[in-house]
Amino acid sequence: MKYNFLGNTGLLVSELCFGTMTFGGRGRWVAIGQQPQEEANALLKICVEAGINFFDTANAYSEGLSEEMLGQGIRDLGLDRHDLVIATKARIRMGAGVNRVGLSRVHLMQEVEASLRRLKTDFIDLYQIHGVDAHTPLEETLRALEDMVRSGKVRHVGCCNLPAWQVMKALGIAERRGWDKMVSCQHYYSLASRDIERELVPMLQDQQLALLPWSPLAGGLLSGKFTRENQSPENARRTNFDFPLVDKERAFDCIDVMGEIAKVHQASVAQIALAWQLHQPFVSSVIMAPKPRPNSRTIWAVWPYN
Repeated sequence: MKYNFLGNTGLLVSELCFGTMTFGGRGRWVAIGQQPQEEANALLKICVEAGINFFDTANAYSEGLSEEMLGQGIRDLGLDRHDLVIATKARIRMGAGVNRVGLSRVHLMQEVEASLRRLKTDFIDLYQIHGVDAHTPLEETLRALEDMVRSGKVRHVGCCNLPAWQVMKALGIAERRGWDKMVSCQHYYSLASRDIERELVPMLQDQQLALLPWSPLAGGLLSGKFTRENQSPENARRTNFDFPLVDKERAFDCIDVMGEIAKVHQASVAQIALAWQLHQPFVSSVIMAPKPRPNSRTIWAVWPYN
């Protein structure tokens, strides 16, 4: 396993990050994945033995159950918390109350405490704002994140799915105020969708922020199951839950070429897609959520939304 620095910090993270969105399957997250605790523990064990030290979740995944299962898995396996880098997020609605959503100080302070309880930990290595909140002043959000860092509950802060201009605004406010700056950005990025290379990637490189791509296989489209001739394979998550959005004609053009490359290297289409991302100099860690191969201790090199 190779390790990269998380942006302009001294924190080393594995170049593969284990994403836990598929843990649980509560509420509207059933379509994403329904992995039980036993399977989650098996996956965590395989990942740690392979050298993965970076784990990503969010408070909203399965309505908190993903965080609970990650925390329980770490305890069940007796893993040393200080050898792990845990990232989580907040912004998505977590209850019926009017203040149970967004990036307000009230909501973020409530949710960081809830995440700590569910994860069964005293600190979060990377706390990320999970999208844009057009109603809350960015300065209010950033001050809440700064207070989390000063309290010791959070080590680093980052963001997910923010436009480049808003990330730069956040960095400017933090620098002016003397607050901790964001160190990373999560964005959808794959061979099938390279839109972020126009503005976000140049900004990230200039500001020395880590890029943490999510859905590197485009929701399973680049897993090798999908072809131009078979666009709705059985037992594929994307067949019933078509996300993220992709220009499929362009994607199938990519898959055709990737298939030829895979044959030459005796690899899978999924491995080619991941290898391409791992060779991008601005990528710090690729977020993937593998699943165990049936009757095996090895991992499928595919994004398991399939």
